[in-house]
Parts: sequence; C-alpha cells; structure tokens
Amino acid sequence: MKSNHRWKRRNLFLLAAGFSLGLNTLGLTNAAEAPLLPSTNHSITGPRTRLKGYWVGRKPVSPSLKIVVMAGHADSQGMHGSGTSGAAVDLRGAAPMDPRMRDELFWNQLVRDAVAAISKKRGLSVTAYDPGALSIADANDPRTNWSVARKRSSKGDYILEIHFDAYSPHGYGSGLIPALNRSLNSVDESLAINFGRFPRIFRGGLGGPRRGISILEIGMLEGDLEANLRNPKTREATIQTIALRITNALELGVGRKEKESSNPPPDEADSAPPTSNPQANSVVE
Repeated sequence: MKSNHRWKRRNLFLLAAGFSLGLNTLGLTNAAEAPLLPSTNHSITGPRTRLKGYWVGRKPVSPSLKIVVMAGHADSQGMHGSGTSGAAVDLRGAAPMDPRMRDELFWNQLVRDAVAAISKKRGLSVTAYDPGALSIADANDPRTNWSVARKRSSKGDYILEIHFDAYSPHGYGSGLIPALNRSLNSVDESLAINFGRFPRIFRGGLGGPRRGISILEIGMLEGDLEANLRNPKTREATIQTIALRITNALELGVGRKEKESSNPPPDEADSAPPTSNPQANSVVE
C-alpha cells in the first residue's frame, strides 16, 4: 500500500512540474493567466489507455542519447493509415485544420516541432524529422518514417513518433507503444510513467515498433483535448504544455533530471500475466 501511495505522489509531482514549466515557457506566472487551459496534464490529454501493458523499461541509456522525434502519419496522407480526422471533423462536421492532411497529422507536427525546440533549449540531443512529402506510397522509400527509423534505430538512436488516438469508442487513450527491435530502456519507462503503457505486442506488433519506433499516443482526439487544440486562445498553451510534459519525460529517461524512485508499480512487474490484444482502431499506423 505504501508503494502505491509513493507511486501516486511521484506521478502527481511530475504532472504538476510539467504544467508549471509550460506556463513559464509561455511567459505566464500562474494558471489564471492561461485562459481556458486545464489545470492538470491529465485533464489536458484525457484518460490513459484502458489496455494493460505488463512491461518495464530497465536498460539505462546515455545522457547524450540521440533522440529523433517524428510526426505519425507524416508520409501516408490520402492512403491507408493516414490517421484520425478527430471527432470535430467526423462527428460534428468541422472543417479540417489543413485540407491537405488529417487533423491528427496537423497536431502531430506541431507537437513534434515543439518537443524538438524545447529539448534543444534544455540541451538534449533531440532532432525533428520530416519526410518532406505527405504521401509516399512505398514504405521502403528512404524518406519515410519507417525507413529512417530502421536506419537510425540500428545505430542506437531512440525514435519517438507522436500520435493522437482515435476518438471514442474507437480509441484507447494516452500511452506508449514501445519499439520491438531492442531492449526496453529508461526512456520508454519514463514516457510510460507519464502517459501510460500499451501492451508491447499491440495488435500483434505494429510496423513502426518493428522498425524501432516507440509510438506515443498523446490522447484521444476529442473532448477538451481537441477543443483546446482547436481554440486559437488555448492552442499554443496546450501544445507547449504537452510538449513540455514529453520533454520532461525524456530528461528523466536519459538521467538528466532527478526522479524520486525507479521502482515500477506493483501491477507492472515482469512476472505479471500476459495481456490480450483486442483489435484497435485502424488509424494508429
């Protein structure tokens, strides 16, 4: 029981720190100066995944680990696997944020760039990758996320791909789907602590993770999260707060920021029973 309380206190500390840093980056001194922005990160991104991931990232990494941040679906617009349009477009008939792409990619790109910019200021070795074309039919084209991830991952770089999950009832919520081609490490664990963890063999093993990509689902593209992204008054603050939460997790993962405890929660130990993999929505890849 004490372990559970300590774990909850740790997560609350991380969430509060991330939100506070987000306000400071925007030049805001308190939550009252950020109009309509929710007061905690959980209320920004919504619920975590309902699926259970029984894995722990234990392998330590170098503080100078090279991290590549990608936008999910960046090269697959207008074809299968182009991402979710979001509840506003599909259910309420709102206009897409950019007619050239699904709304998910629009937000994926903004979060990707914000994470890279903030991480650079923090001294992390983080770069953003853009394939340079919205539609690349050949997955093996050297420009695609998959091709670059396979190459960079084989060199030991950490590949993080930003996603927003489909809206209810198709989506599952926030969480990390870790890479399958390497040992799980402290960066995987830190992101999972902050956002939640999907089963490692999610849907039998997705193409991205098989090529070295850890997929981070920010949250389902609906409700307050989508409203705050679409509202011009809260958009930048929301993106920055999400990006800061990711950057904080990366800093913890590479050991650049002290954490209270490295012990995994009791229900996510290596000895936990395997989880089933119900079929997920078709827009995760």
